[in-house]
Amino acid sequence: MDIAIMGAGLSGLACAITLEKNGVTPTIYEKRSKVGDRFVNGEVLLSIFSRPVHDSIASLSEEYGIFLKPTSNIQKMEIFSKNEMTIIEGQLGFTNIRGREEDSFEKQLEQQTKSAIHFNSEQTYEQLLHEHSHVVMATGDGDYVKKTRNFKEDLTVSIKGATVEGTFDRYSVMTWIDYDLAPFGYCYLIPLSEKKANISIAIPDLPENADVNINNLWSLFYEKVRTQLKQELPITDQYQITRYPMGICNSERIGNTFFVGNCFGTMMPFMGFGQYASILSGVYAAYDLCGLGKYQELMKPLRQSYQDSIVLRRSMEQLSNKGLDRIIHSLQGNWGEKLFHTTRINPLKVASYLLRPYIKMKKEGTR
Repeated sequence: MDIAIMGAGLSGLACAITLEKNGVTPTIYEKRSKVGDRFVNGEVLLSIFSRPVHDSIASLSEEYGIFLKPTSNIQKMEIFSKNEMTIIEGQLGFTNIRGREEDSFEKQLEQQTKSAIHFNSEQTYEQLLHEHSHVVMATGDGDYVKKTRNFKEDLTVSIKGATVEGTFDRYSVMTWIDYDLAPFGYCYLIPLSEKKANISIAIPDLPENADVNINNLWSLFYEKVRTQLKQELPITDQYQITRYPMGICNSERIGNTFFVGNCFGTMMPFMGFGQYASILSGVYAAYDLCGLGKYQELMKPLRQSYQDSIVLRRSMEQLSNKGLDRIIHSLQGNWGEKLFHTTRINPLKVASYLLRPYIKMKKEGTR
């Protein structure tokens, strides 16, 4: 068995680590010059999106032998709509760094990988399939998978973000769900340290947003954050992504090709995160290759999570700022406590189940 992994991101490296633990050495092909050679940004691993797993970092180490050091654990989340805000406190998850940083998740996984990585690779999928017995496609987005006609694109998202300097509580994150700032989208502030943070805005490329200029929205959001924090927040680095595809593959495996990470569809359309699922997809592909399970069966819960998340995404597209205000207000009491801290509840699944009839009625024009 001669395995090629196409991409040295979270899912590709997790696959390599798991293969190595089971006596198989893959060859990794990465088109960039080094692991993590991309813009710097902050991301979160929220326990509300990984249920029934409450602590994803502990799960990865204890169950799968993958060891990651997050930037911090999240003890407080401030959520803002146009006219309401709520604060959720407790053990909510973790923050981490991605991209060109020595302690990014990509770099941490590289340190646990022994397999050869061929950087600046120009090898195509077709070439790798010809030269190797199996290919794990882990290129980081759905564009390459679309070429194989194995990817259902549900939406695209445009994102603009920056690293800012200031004074931050590294145990606290902030999110804005305000359609004046980000129509049908969301904004974040995620601390990278006590002196730096990542702020970002993401908007779906919907027909309703055809005339929206993300740079104009960015100016409004940036000023909003500076006013709320009462800090100047000088920008030291920034990035912009246009029409990033979000969707899911039709088949987890075709022949001897395995689709993992965002090539499978691990990024959740609801709020844009999916690191834990991405890493698991790489692990599960390795399990199949080592005869420890069937990839399609192992991926069923992750596929269901994606489907639940797209229902919530479509629900957000039906709401106004008034509806968002009502939701954020309702989180201030017992509902917020139950949603974020009752580990028996899978909020994605419950919300998806409750909202499906509503979305169907909206589509049929009955409301």
